[in-house]
Amino acid sequence: MHILAAVVGLALIVLILVDGFAAMILPRRLTWIYRPTRLFYRALWPLWSEVGRLLKGKRRANFLAVFGPLSMLGLFTVWVLGLIVGFALLHAALASPVNGPTGEQGSFPTYLYLSGVTFFTLGYGDVTAASAFGRLLTVVEAGMGFGFLAVVIGYMPVLYQAFSRREVGISLLDARAGSPPSAGQLLLRLARAGAGATGAAPLLAEWERWSAELLESHLSFPVLSYYRSQHDNQSWLAALTACLDTCALLLTGAPDGELYQARLTFAMARHAAVDLALLFQARPLAPNPDRLSPERLARLRAALREAGLTPRDDRAADDRLTELRVLYEPFVNALARHLLFDLPPVWPETEPVDNWQTSAWTRRAAGIGDLPPPDPRDDHAE
Repeated sequence: MHILAAVVGLALIVLILVDGFAAMILPRRLTWIYRPTRLFYRALWPLWSEVGRLLKGKRRANFLAVFGPLSMLGLFTVWVLGLIVGFALLHAALASPVNGPTGEQGSFPTYLYLSGVTFFTLGYGDVTAASAFGRLLTVVEAGMGFGFLAVVIGYMPVLYQAFSRREVGISLLDARAGSPPSAGQLLLRLARAGAGATGAAPLLAEWERWSAELLESHLSFPVLSYYRSQHDNQSWLAALTACLDTCALLLTGAPDGELYQARLTFAMARHAAVDLALLFQARPLAPNPDRLSPERLARLRAALREAGLTPRDDRAADDRLTELRVLYEPFVNALARHLLFDLPPVWPETEPVDNWQTSAWTRRAAGIGDLPPPDPRDDHAE
């Protein structure tokens, strides 16, 4: 039994340290199947998401929004408890003599208490190791606990900086592509501003970089995928999908001389969508119903022509658009089903009300009377 306790304790400590190193320090995703972090999220998210499916509207959005931050606290707790139990098992395997209350010598609860106060460097002194090897274990655990908690504290700002950079790009789409963002609205607003397809190139260059940062940050810190945006009608997946939709429409309808940046952005955004789907092992699945039916595509092209653009509408353009959509839509749809996100429309049925237009207080303070009424779905609408 002593040998078994030593093996289990040492294995638990090594497992937690390797998992924490891979999650917080190593900037490369490990494919190790039995990592505690992987098992933790695979066990917890299905339960959480099933409860979320039972809720509606704002309650569902709020319930799903707390999973990301709360899961991090839960994961840290699992790591800490694992290390404390691991060192307690080592003390029990060695039958370490302790200085403490009589009658509790050599009991596992005593070793567990000794391990806990040592890990958190509390220094009560009511229970201490009496043997040389026991004291060595306490020193090692105290140093490990101090370093582990320091890494956790330093990990959180890095995580939230990556989240902040992601959200800035999403917020910039509000006035450019609507809320939720759609490729049709983005192209239509560019056309109304007189920019046309050429004016999309600088924006697509920004979104090429945003997609690259999204890929890097969400592969390094997968928990960021569960962090949701400030507004319920926005998400990183909706922004990525709108970017891919825009590139697909441009690649099939714009003049050849204006397609280079669209090709680059499409390649980067699709790379992000595919790799993240593989990360969560979300099997590609085509959206049902179709996100851009022939009738809606015809209405989109008519609106763009009215705004001054001349998109191609021949059979070759339709076939090419279908080919491009097959390259990314099954992956973003799989992510949406797994993470419980809503995919944005390519062309909305009605003119969207942007989030910046939905604050009743702002409308009254600015004396603006021609904006749409506040959207009750908005967090800040009165």
